[in-house]
Amino acid sequence: MSRQVNVKVDAGKSTGVQEHLWRYIGYDECNYTYIPEGVELLEKFAALEDAPYYFRTHFMFCTGNCHGTYKFGSTNVYWENELGEPVYDFTYYDYIIDTFLRTGNKPFVELGFMPMDLADTNYLRPAAGNWEKYGQYKEAGWTCPPKDYDKWHAFIKAVAAHLVEKYGEEEVKSWYFELWNEPDIFYWSGTAAEYCKLYDYTEHAVHEVLPGLRLSGPAVTGIFEGGHAQKFFRFFLNHCRDGANFCTQEKGTRLDFITFHVKGGGFPFEMHAPKAVPSVESLVHQVKLGLDIITEYGYQDREVVLSEADPDGWAAGGIYDNANMVFRNTEYYATYIASAYDKIDRLGSQYGIRIRPLAWAFMFPGERCFEGTRTFTTQGIDKAVFNMFKIYGSLGDEKLAFASDGTKTLEFLQEPEIGVKNHSRYTGEGEDTEVAGFAVRGKNGEIQIVIYSHCNDRDKEETQEISLTVEGIGEKEAAVSHYRIDSAHSNAYAEWIKQGRPLFPSGEQYDAIKKKDGLEKLCADKTVMAQGCLRLDFCMPSHAVSYLVIQ
Repeated sequence: MSRQVNVKVDAGKSTGVQEHLWRYIGYDECNYTYIPEGVELLEKFAALEDAPYYFRTHFMFCTGNCHGTYKFGSTNVYWENELGEPVYDFTYYDYIIDTFLRTGNKPFVELGFMPMDLADTNYLRPAAGNWEKYGQYKEAGWTCPPKDYDKWHAFIKAVAAHLVEKYGEEEVKSWYFELWNEPDIFYWSGTAAEYCKLYDYTEHAVHEVLPGLRLSGPAVTGIFEGGHAQKFFRFFLNHCRDGANFCTQEKGTRLDFITFHVKGGGFPFEMHAPKAVPSVESLVHQVKLGLDIITEYGYQDREVVLSEADPDGWAAGGIYDNANMVFRNTEYYATYIASAYDKIDRLGSQYGIRIRPLAWAFMFPGERCFEGTRTFTTQGIDKAVFNMFKIYGSLGDEKLAFASDGTKTLEFLQEPEIGVKNHSRYTGEGEDTEVAGFAVRGKNGEIQIVIYSHCNDRDKEETQEISLTVEGIGEKEAAVSHYRIDSAHSNAYAEWIKQGRPLFPSGEQYDAIKKKDGLEKLCADKTVMAQGCLRLDFCMPSHAVSYLVIQ
């Protein structure tokens, strides 16, 4: 099955600035930051042409052995002596921040979670009996509100002062700071009002040290109509705008930018799960619902960071937990990112709001090759999705006119007429493969064109016959390079399968897989004489990204 898709680029028509909205990455396990595998990946991001990238990680305030494990980490930055007096130890906290900066990146500082000696154990269920056992803290204690908000205020103030003293005011002002993570679910044992109280004390503390520091919240989960995240989000924004400040007793609270999360689906532990796929449309719909609320409360002038924006919700789960995670190993993950980020960019332009999606993916040391976790690399081998970021990183920032008759408009986000049923509009079920993209002018004047084809059904096989016309280049010689991500290009997973799916490849076998992990060309470069415009014809499968560079 095949269909014709016409794509047109006008290199003579600039349409504004192409925001590099993709420069945000995150992961749970803060202690993975400074281990060799973590440093290696951080250096790969820093080597991208549009670096620095911003990195957000959980558990930065937690108590433990400072050794990373799935869904947990610790720094021991806060503890109390036998007199109940706070003691601050920034040793491991600094390891993490230093590694971000040393590798050429920037911190997206998450202020959380609760240190063991500061947690109010009355929020635990059961609250008594075995608190002295560290297991209860690791299980749930870090989700508790503080036992003393003044001590929390002093702690946050000490953290901010330490960062300013060590790294300087101008450097710290260039970072992002965010309070907590997903306080509308199990990450926070308090109420929405108690989260607002924590935010008020935090905001007062950090801005007392550095007025120019950027602080955000509330980092709630995906916003659905009538859901708990939507209610929490409204409660928080209303508090910041009109509520009584718990710390100062004045009206409202300063909010420098806003964060919330969006996911395209969810795949829990289910070893023999039926086939399921993430939805780009659902993710983008959640973005719209969040922007509607932000606009309703008058915060549309704030930058919005989707501080987790992913196809699904469980980063540490893999194909051995749920077979549907296989998409993370393949070109599908790259095309999902391309499709979702493109729609987020268009939606931001529609609302006049700057939006930055953050990919919650990193690496896991010691995993089996192509485990299916949400990572950019596996055993040091780059996945196809990282090649998408290599494309992003090489792009310029002058947007050029782009049109494709295979683009899915944002009309699916509009509410249907009363009485009209449209169950598939947020799932993309049964729809044609989308062929869309954008074009920019590169740093050296070259034309850079990104075209993606994506269908939510990962098994769909359909050939798109692309007819690309590039206008506005005059009568001159043009050198064309065509890079491709698909099942056969820029895709080490395909080679891993050819090599027999080894759990821990080594020697020549590893080298053969590693050799295929870079960004590859679809065909040899060619030089053509453009007569005012350039016409290029090529095919794309249902899941592919073409990146054309015209000099």
